[in-house]
Amino acid sequence: MLRLLLLFLSAAMLLPGAAGQLSLFTMNTKVDISSCPITYFGQKYEQLYLNFTSENFVLCFTGFYEPQGRGDCLVMPKTGNAYFFLETVPNYAQLQDIVQNLPSIKNTGECYMTFMISAYTFLLVNFGSQTAFMNSDQPLFPDFLVDGNKVFTPSVANQQAYADLSGCRSSGVLFRPGDVVSSDPITCTTLTCSQSAVLQKTSCGTTERCQGNGVCSSASSLGSVCTVTGPAVVDFQSQQNSVKDRCWYSLLRIPPDFQVLAHFQERRRKDVSFLDGVTLRLNGSTSAVDIQLKQGGRVLLNGSPLTLSGSVQTGHGVKLSKDQTGVTVQASLSDFSASVFFDGSTAQIHLKGSDGLPLQGLCGNASRSLSEERLSEDGSTSCEAQYTDATDTTTSCTKMAERCTLLKEASFSSCGVDPKPYMAACTDTLCRYSDLDGLSCRFLEAYARACSLQSSAAPEDWRSKAQCSPPGAICQDRTCSDHEFCGEKTAGGETRCFCRAIFASKYRQTNSLGDPPVCRQSSTSLSLVGCLLEDKGIDYSVLQLKDPTCRGQMDQQTHMVTFSFNSTDLCGTEVTTNNSQTIYKNTIMTQNLSSGGITRQDQVYIGFSCVETQPDIQTVAFRIKDSSVVQFISSGPWNYSLTMKAYTDANRTQAVASNTEVRLNQKIWVELDADGLDESLVAVVMDSCWATDQESASASCKHYLIENGCPNPEDQTVSVEANGKGTSNYFSFNMFQFTGSSAQVYLHCKLQLCIKQENTCVKTCGGTRSFRSVRSQSGAAAFISMAWTAYVRLSVKDLKLHEDPVCGPVLIQTRVL
Repeated sequence: MLRLLLLFLSAAMLLPGAAGQLSLFTMNTKVDISSCPITYFGQKYEQLYLNFTSENFVLCFTGFYEPQGRGDCLVMPKTGNAYFFLETVPNYAQLQDIVQNLPSIKNTGECYMTFMISAYTFLLVNFGSQTAFMNSDQPLFPDFLVDGNKVFTPSVANQQAYADLSGCRSSGVLFRPGDVVSSDPITCTTLTCSQSAVLQKTSCGTTERCQGNGVCSSASSLGSVCTVTGPAVVDFQSQQNSVKDRCWYSLLRIPPDFQVLAHFQERRRKDVSFLDGVTLRLNGSTSAVDIQLKQGGRVLLNGSPLTLSGSVQTGHGVKLSKDQTGVTVQASLSDFSASVFFDGSTAQIHLKGSDGLPLQGLCGNASRSLSEERLSEDGSTSCEAQYTDATDTTTSCTKMAERCTLLKEASFSSCGVDPKPYMAACTDTLCRYSDLDGLSCRFLEAYARACSLQSSAAPEDWRSKAQCSPPGAICQDRTCSDHEFCGEKTAGGETRCFCRAIFASKYRQTNSLGDPPVCRQSSTSLSLVGCLLEDKGIDYSVLQLKDPTCRGQMDQQTHMVTFSFNSTDLCGTEVTTNNSQTIYKNTIMTQNLSSGGITRQDQVYIGFSCVETQPDIQTVAFRIKDSSVVQFISSGPWNYSLTMKAYTDANRTQAVASNTEVRLNQKIWVELDADGLDESLVAVVMDSCWATDQESASASCKHYLIENGCPNPEDQTVSVEANGKGTSNYFSFNMFQFTGSSAQVYLHCKLQLCIKQENTCVKTCGGTRSFRSVRSQSGAAAFISMAWTAYVRLSVKDLKLHEDPVCGPVLIQTRVL
């Protein structure tokens, strides 16, 4: 013994750092032992609390020692200061003395810690799920406390030098290795504390069924039922689990050809999921069969809708039927048969087969980790997100628990199925979710049906006592969208589609009924959520835009209600401009259905607007021999092109080409055309056009052809046509050149987009050459430029000149010789 201790201490003196360092403690100290955790009578700890009282040195695992507290501690006499040493890499040869003296230790030593209290020394040695205590120097044993109570004397050997501190705990009770913790003959479940101090649960095998008397029998002779109701899964062995997310799970897999999947979704609360759909997959030798059982009694066979009636339909190796209670699919394979039932809230799998079937999935073993059976059917991991929701203060957990215990009443006494997992599932769900949509009756119904499938002794007359309606799927043949579920308006009353809680939360947070408007170049739409409208008691069919003929249209799949208008039919939309913005305003409102000065419906006013910003266009230079210039515009919702092109004829069919000779005083027609704009909504307006002798539009030498949308009165050759009437306009003038300059003439035009309202885009000009004015223009000005070359042969005496203070004489009009 002394040799072993000296070896430990010599190792302690040689190893520096947190582990392997001898530390002195003179006051209460908390020590991190996560590198060498201790399992003390079945409870694993990673912290030590060293206490010094007036009489004792105390080592606790649950906090600093309190004489009247309920902690896990070792209490021993105080004789002086305490030294502590932790070694995480033990010398296994040095631990042989402990193993030889404590044969009950079954595991391998992993690490140890040493305590020296002046007059005595002891060790705690980690053997995984077991712990050994070793005392040296003198036969002094501490008091071992569990929950504040002194426990029975541990296994002791060699004059109280060694002790086995192993054990198991269940429901606060301590058990020794080898003890039977509990045994339930109804479920054939036994809980024992193993020889290595680990709680082990044994029950009937995956192909066995408990007969209710502690005896397991072959499941093939009794039949097996797995039930899924709401979030709860009760497997073939009556083990219960609960799904807390909105993912796909494998309920049952029997390799290689049979699989049942389940999809869960939230309903009225974000933190409680419900079974939403079931899929049966059969991989036959000739073809695969995929049968989806959906809400409302809908069935899809290999992706195509299947209409079922009261008669049984046979095909693809299965039998399908539908009645007022739900849909049933029956499949027979070579060594077993199975039926899958689904009513929109509950699914039950009834399995009959030979011994030794490898049952996998939640129905095979509900105690498995949910993540092991989670599937990625939709390719998304967002379904795993966990949500919280406000506590439902209207729900009494005590009352719900009392209702769930009806499964133990005499009405169900003939049933051979264990009611405990059904009661646990019922209570757990109804303590978090209001008893709406007949939920409590769904659990009672599921248990009664499991009894009928499991044995011929079905429960009788339980509905009247439980006040549950006759069997029937409450939402049969009602189709809701993916973001909705079917539920009762009032208990036992009519049903409708409600918004799922997570989907609706983004709207309820902002107190809105739909999405923001969708603004496009020539149309606007706004969609409201149908189920949110119903929550407010609003009938979408009585809603309209300002124009009473413009009503909302409901999508029959999504149940979204969309209101829209476009440039052809503005539906009373008010269109205004503000600098470079065009604003469209309309209102969704209730129709005026009042009679005799009264109305019995709430008035609805939902205003919405769209703001569009006009695009900017850069200035470009153009030479006549290049024929034309094109500017492509992409700004916000606007995508169009603007073309400026020159012609030599009034019909604008003879475009100026690279080899065209343009003479002085020859009339030229210039057309500006915008492609990609809605002509019924906007018009292109020439605000001004001017010529320069340089490429820059701001050159100092310039001559105006058009000013403020009208021809320059000093140049009688200019004529403007269709300005502001549509997306195309043109003007003409007689060709000229700047005197004393080159033959190059650059033409620039400033354009604006104008919103058409009662012909306000057209302006009246003075004199005989006129057109109506631009009154409501919108957007930043657009510039487009062209350069010209004139070939002249003229007589100076025929020139008519206009004196320009900057450029000198400007040739306005000539007569060609």
